[in-house]
Amino acid sequence: MLVKTFANHRVVLGTVSGLALFLGGMEVASAQTTTPQTATSPASTEAVQDQVGSDQQATPPAAAEPTGQLPGNADQAASADVVVTGTLLRGVAPVGTNVVSISTADVVATGAQSSNDLLATIPQISNFNAVPTGGAGFGQPIVQTNLRNLGASGGTTTLTLLNGHRVVGSGILQTYVDPQIIPPGIISRVEVIPDGGSSIYGSDAIGGVINFITRKRFDGIEATGRYGFADGYRTLDTSVTVGKDWGSGSLFLSYAYAWHNEIQGIERDYVTQDYRANGGSDNRSFNCNPGNIRLGTTYYPLPGRVAGTPNRCSTTDYATIYPRENRHTVFATLDQQLNDAISTNITGYYSRRKTTTLQATLAGSGTITNANPYFRPIGTETRQFVTFDFSPVFGQGTQSPARFDSWGITPTFDANLGGGWHLRGLANYGHSYNNTIEYLANAGNLAGALAGTTTATALNPYDVSSTNAAVLAAIRDYSNYSVAKQDLAEGRLVVDGSLFSLGGGDVRVAIGGEHHWERIAANIRNGSSVTPFRNGSAADRDVSSVFGEIFVPVVGASNAMGGIRALDLTGSVRYDHYSDVGGTTNPKVGFNYKPIDQITIRGNWGTSFHAPSLADTVGAVDARISATQGIGYAGGRSIIWISGGSSTLKPETATTWSLGADVRPVPAVTLSATYYNIDFTDIISVNSGGFGTPAWYNDPLNAPFFIRDPTIAQVNGFSGGLRPDNFPSLDFLYNQFGTPYAVLDLRRYNRGRLKQDGIDFNAVLNRPTDFGSINASFGGTYTLHRKSSPSNNGVYTELLDNGASRFNFLATLGAEVGPITGRAQLAHSGGYPILFDATQSRVKAFDTVDLFFSLNLEKAGLMEGTSLTLNIDNLFDENPPFRNAASGYANGSTLGRLFALGLRTKF
Repeated sequence: MLVKTFANHRVVLGTVSGLALFLGGMEVASAQTTTPQTATSPASTEAVQDQVGSDQQATPPAAAEPTGQLPGNADQAASADVVVTGTLLRGVAPVGTNVVSISTADVVATGAQSSNDLLATIPQISNFNAVPTGGAGFGQPIVQTNLRNLGASGGTTTLTLLNGHRVVGSGILQTYVDPQIIPPGIISRVEVIPDGGSSIYGSDAIGGVINFITRKRFDGIEATGRYGFADGYRTLDTSVTVGKDWGSGSLFLSYAYAWHNEIQGIERDYVTQDYRANGGSDNRSFNCNPGNIRLGTTYYPLPGRVAGTPNRCSTTDYATIYPRENRHTVFATLDQQLNDAISTNITGYYSRRKTTTLQATLAGSGTITNANPYFRPIGTETRQFVTFDFSPVFGQGTQSPARFDSWGITPTFDANLGGGWHLRGLANYGHSYNNTIEYLANAGNLAGALAGTTTATALNPYDVSSTNAAVLAAIRDYSNYSVAKQDLAEGRLVVDGSLFSLGGGDVRVAIGGEHHWERIAANIRNGSSVTPFRNGSAADRDVSSVFGEIFVPVVGASNAMGGIRALDLTGSVRYDHYSDVGGTTNPKVGFNYKPIDQITIRGNWGTSFHAPSLADTVGAVDARISATQGIGYAGGRSIIWISGGSSTLKPETATTWSLGADVRPVPAVTLSATYYNIDFTDIISVNSGGFGTPAWYNDPLNAPFFIRDPTIAQVNGFSGGLRPDNFPSLDFLYNQFGTPYAVLDLRRYNRGRLKQDGIDFNAVLNRPTDFGSINASFGGTYTLHRKSSPSNNGVYTELLDNGASRFNFLATLGAEVGPITGRAQLAHSGGYPILFDATQSRVKAFDTVDLFFSLNLEKAGLMEGTSLTLNIDNLFDENPPFRNAASGYANGSTLGRLFALGLRTKF
């Protein structure tokens, strides 16, 4: 099926790839007489140099200016031929937009082992000042890259690119990109556009665009290694890059390996479910070893069986807060100038990542009667309620392994057509394979073992290790196994050049077209080895797109006047037609205005969208009916809920605009501030409030999402006859527990709206001195409002009043002294209020300090092409702030105080 489907799209890919080869063999007559490219306006050229120049110039909003001591970006192309993130035009910076740039130097200074770690240094990213990690099982094993924390269910509202093109998605219930496939060592720079970008790139670019730009050329051999350690933690990463540059072209191959062990909750004192030391409650479990007997409301802790304080334990103790991981990545690039007019590039990668997450120790509870041969009464009772865990026989924690494979290949070409016009083409194919396994207790076999009447069939809950091995094996015989394959194929052609000249420079235009195909096929198998249940789904879609952009330099150096030193205007528009959700058109306009040479005022307005993920529509493999007991207001009756995707989903949409200014009061200082505004509608979400309060059922907005006292026929009609998940059948449920209180529709629908605005800011100092240089920066984001509504026209709630931080920043101070470079970094996540918790009204701020040192042995006269690095993360070993919920902490995470020693050498 997959080969057949992909064959329908080979025409597009073959056309682009064939065109690259054809152009390489032909002579373009005009290329022999082409005059040099007409320069962009001075304002534009300056912006390009600011944003895509050497790595020593590129600076993220919250990082110090890199120094010459750190590895530079030798393969950076000339600015006139560079296409910057956020535009289709060569040699033109995005107009009206704030661009965040992270250089090779910044990558080294952060000591990031993965691209997710690198992104966590950007204050606008939701994982800022935290250790990004996915969850166990198929729920969310991939870390979602999320600018502005907008979310998007199985998809994402942040578009992640690799060298300007899309990357195949990963996950089971997700289709977003896993940045872990890109090892930090091959990154040339990362460009981040925290603005809507659908007029250029299409779907997903609501919160913004993140573009990982890798090395293009390399000559020689480079080896890197880094070893790090913290309390109970070890990490190792290494890479080797081998390449040859022969002037007109370059070929290099890079291999990277990374490994780290897991950190369990018991290894960090802030991870607990007993919050009493901080004035909170005790949420520890009673399902422990040794366990408990409960008669009425009185506990008799084992093994003494004397009424008193029950045995309790934190289920977080042996669960991981950071899973074990090893990762292999191979990356290769061939770049060749075929003649004076034609250049080609082929880039490919392969990545395999394996993780092992530990979930809570397998445990159980239930009623045992005197029919069980192990029953031991305390008095005259004939039944007891017992709580216990299986750590004596199954061990502490429960392993949940996962595997993530991904590969892709992308041939491109650039043809100089003469007269300042270029034709660029791209073909791109990617494939990913993911699987996850969760091992759970078999609830049915556990209940049967508690009710067993012989030692061959019964469980001994007082001492599980004395239970028959066959009984224990049956209790452990339950797993959730999930697997998914995703594919992406696309072809793109873009032509750009100069139309005519104005006083400010050349009016430039780009137009193009693209065809995109994607597919997901997923399967879930859960249950026992004897009676497993399998559920599978598959979906694909085609997307055809046309787009264009125009750049108009109204005022430039040649016609500047008092009060108007430069004025640039831009406009772009894109139409995307989806085979499953229809068409959408998204425009964007922007301007740059310089009243004086030291000040640039910029602004933009546009619309963006996110097409529903195939994992949220007919490709959703989690479609099912589930049931639960014990909801207080239901009077002991069960509640049924329906999960899964929806075939009626439509694109999420947003209107975004921003207004900002960049000021250079003196050459060594740059100041910038940007106000942004997002109106995000038709948000894909789940209406899960029915589990919380009976008042939910009285809200007219929720009427379509439940049926009270449903009949079996109504449940089947409501759900479309979906499979039961955690019970045998609806007949069984009704016979055992009676008519449910309600059936809830918790499938994913377009049903929410979010309005958010705030201010991004940045201040950078980079000053040469007699001894080298000093640098400093202070950058971050402050959220003014974040208002949410359960529908497009509903009542808004201010989310910043309950559980959301307003203020994130990163401040740095560094210096270069001869062969030594040093930098200190402070990351701050602001505290926030908590409502509806009698024991806590506020979560405190989280601040961490990191140090970086580099010694250039070549400058020190010791060893050519070699440098040593030292990173100390979380210098003061700060713990995340206390939270009276979940694992006992919030507003960030950390590995603890981490020391990492690194070596880089090139020869």
